Amino acid sequence: MPLTSTDWLVIVGYLLVNLLIGIYYRRRASGNTEEFFISGRDVSWWLAGTSMVATTFAADTPLLVTGLVARQGIAGNWIWWGSCVGGMLTVFFFARYWRRAEILTDVQLVEIRYGGKPAAFLRGFKAIYLGLFMNCFILGWVTQAMVNIITVLLGPAIAQGKVLQLTVGGHGFQYTLGDPRYTALLICVLVLIPFTGLYTFIGGLWGVLVTDLFQFALKMAMIIVLAWVAVAKIGGMQALQLKLKVIENNVHQTGVQTSDPTAFLPDFHLGLTTDALWTLPVLTFIVYLGMQWWLAWYPGAEPGGGGYVAQRMFSAKDEKNSLGATLWFNIAHYALRPWPWVVTGLVAVVVYSPYGGLHPSAAFAQNPEQGYVMVLRDYLPPALRGLMVAAFLAAFMSTIGTQLNWGSSYLVNDLYKRFFVRNSTERHYVLVSKIFTVLLVLGSGYTATKLSSINQGWNLVLNIGFGTGAVYILRWYWERINAWSEIIAMAVAAAMTIGLSRVNFTGNTALVYAKTALITGLFTTIAWIIATYVTPRESDQTLIAFYKRVHPTVYGWKRIAKLVPELPEVRDVASNAFNWLMGCILVYGCLFGIGKLVFGEWGWGLLLLALSAIAGYLIFWDLSRRGWATLSGKESTPASQVANAD
Repeated sequence: MPLTSTDWLVIVGYLLVNLLIGIYYRRRASGNTEEFFISGRDVSWWLAGTSMVATTFAADTPLLVTGLVARQGIAGNWIWWGSCVGGMLTVFFFARYWRRAEILTDVQLVEIRYGGKPAAFLRGFKAIYLGLFMNCFILGWVTQAMVNIITVLLGPAIAQGKVLQLTVGGHGFQYTLGDPRYTALLICVLVLIPFTGLYTFIGGLWGVLVTDLFQFALKMAMIIVLAWVAVAKIGGMQALQLKLKVIENNVHQTGVQTSDPTAFLPDFHLGLTTDALWTLPVLTFIVYLGMQWWLAWYPGAEPGGGGYVAQRMFSAKDEKNSLGATLWFNIAHYALRPWPWVVTGLVAVVVYSPYGGLHPSAAFAQNPEQGYVMVLRDYLPPALRGLMVAAFLAAFMSTIGTQLNWGSSYLVNDLYKRFFVRNSTERHYVLVSKIFTVLLVLGSGYTATKLSSINQGWNLVLNIGFGTGAVYILRWYWERINAWSEIIAMAVAAAMTIGLSRVNFTGNTALVYAKTALITGLFTTIAWIIATYVTPRESDQTLIAFYKRVHPTVYGWKRIAKLVPELPEVRDVASNAFNWLMGCILVYGCLFGIGKLVFGEWGWGLLLLALSAIAGYLIFWDLSRRGWATLSGKESTPASQVANAD
C-alpha cells in the first residue's frame, strides 16, 4: 500500500501533536509523583473516562475482534462483552471506595486493607508481577499486533533484500532489510515505543490523558469511515448478508458444522460443547457471562476495578467524578465502539474467505486477525490512508502510554519507595519513575517476539487470573478476608494454569478455555476460602483504620462497626444493586439496539434503545435522590447522606 507525501505529512503531524501535548504538561508532571501518576487528583469524569476507553482501544483490539468474527461469528465477542457485568459492578459498588481510599496505586491498597509481613510481601510481589512481568506481557502482545499491522500495510516497502542508504555528516550507511516482520518489530521497538515513552516521560499522566482524548476522537472517526467505505465497496449491508449466507452454505457443504455468523448469541440448538464454525460453544458463553466477570482477573476489567481503570478513578476530582468516569467508560467501551470493528470483520470474511470469498486469501485463512488490515489496505481510498495509519498509531500509542505510566507507578510507589528508598524527595521519585519507564520500553520489545498470536495472549492472561476475582470483590465487603486469601488465590490460579496447559482437552480454543477456566476457578476458590479460615484474621487496628478510611457498607463489617460507633452505618447495597442491574440493561440494550439498526432491523433496534434510555433515566433518578447526579466540583457526599439509602 503506497503512502503518498500527504499521507506521511498527516502521520508526522499526528506524532508532533502528541509530543507537544507532553511538552505542555511537563512542569505539572515533574512536580511530584501524585502529579506524575494521578494528575494531582484533579481530573473531570469525561476526561478520565475517555482515557479509559482510549487505553482499551489498542492496536490489537480491531484485529482480535476480526479474528473472533472469522472463527466464532459475532457471538465470539462475548469474550469481552461479558465483562460489562463486572464493569457495572465497579461503577456502583467500588468507584467511590477507590477514590475515597486516597492512594496512588491499587497495589498500595494491600497494606491499607491488610497488615504485617504477609501484606508487605503481597504488595512487593504484586508490584513486580503487575508492574514488570504482566505489564511487559501486555506491552508485548500490543506491540505484536502493531507488527502485524505494519507488515500488512507496508510490506512491499520493507520487503526482504531491499537496501536502505543513509548519509550522516558526509558518511554513508547501508542497511539491508531482512524479514518484513522483523523490520516491522524494529520500527515498533526503536521508533514508536520510544516516541510514546518520550511524551509519557515528559508529561506524566496529564500528557497521557490529553493525548488519549485526541487519539480516541481520531480512532473512532477512522474505524467508522473504514466500516462505511468497506460495506459500500461490496454493495451495502444487504449484499454483505447475502454473501455471508452463500459462504455459510459453501462451508456447510464441506461437512463442517456451521451457524449464522451474524447472530448476537451462540446457537443453543448445538448443545453445550459442540465445536462448530461461526458460533460460540454454549459452555464458553456460560463461563463468559455467568462466571468470568466475577471470577477472572484481567487488566482493565478486574472484578471491583483495578489497574489503569483504578488509576483513572484515583485521578478524579471527587467520588462523583470517579463514578461518572467509570460509567462513561463502560457505556463507550461496550455499547458505542464495537460495531465498526464487527462490521469490518464481517467484510473481511466476505472478501477473503477461502469458501467463496470475493478475493480468497490463504493468508486470511491462516491468520484471520490480519483481515482488518487487509480490508484497510484494499478498500480505503488513498486520501484516507495516512489518517488510518495515524489512527492505528493512536490505538497503539494510547495503550503503550498508559501501560508505561501505570507500570512504572507500581515499580516506584510499591517497590522502590516502599522497600528501598523510603524518605527521599519527590523530585527523586519522579526521576526514578522516568528511568523505570525506559526499562519497560525495552522489556516490551523482547516480549513481543515471544507471542505467536494476539488471541493466545488474551487466553493466557484470562486463565492465569481465573478464580482470583471473588477475593478482590469480597475484600471490600467481608472483614475476614486477609492477605493470605489473595496470596493463595494467585498461587493456586497460576499453578492450575501451568498444570492444565499440559492437558489435551478436546474442542476449539474457546471450548478449551471454558473447560480449563471451570476447573481453575473451582480449585482456586476452594483453596482461598480454606486459607481464609485457617489463617489469622487481620488485627482490629488494621481493620478499623481501613473501615474509617473507606467507610464501606456495614454488611460484613458489623463487628468492626461496633468498635467505631461515631461513624454512621452505610446501608446502600439495595440501591447499588438496582443501579447495577439498570446499568447492564443500559449497556446491553444500547449495544444490541445499535447492532439491530446496523443490520436494518429498525423495530427491534428502536425498542432496545428505548429500553436502554429508560434504564439510564432510572439510574439518574436514583443517583439524584441520593445526591450523586451532579458531576462537578470537589465536594463529596457526606456519609450521613448515604448511610441509610436503602
